[in-house]
Amino acid sequence: GDIVLLAKPVTLTEGDRVTLTTDVPVATDGTSKPEKLLYAVSLPPVHGQIEHINYPGVPISSYRQLDVVAQKVSHVHDNSHGAGKEPLR
Repeated sequence: GDIVLLAKPVTLTEGDRVTLTTDVPVATDGTSKPEKLLYAVSLPPVHGQIEHINYPGVPISSYRQLDVVAQKVSHVHDNSHGAGKEPLR
């Protein structure tokens, strides 16, 4: 089936962290089990990294929708140059 992903830009400055919620991002694939969706970080953030909150400082390359619902995934900004809105991919 088709996969729909909606993402909103977030504003962060160096050292800031934003926890991903079902507002940013939210996806659906038309099945009855959206919690099974797996996100792959194909293009890491330019200024920072995506982390699991249980392993701060360690970038991750994938996470599940269930992790987003449980608020266990965050984006950490690590460079003040070009600070501003950066879409999560």
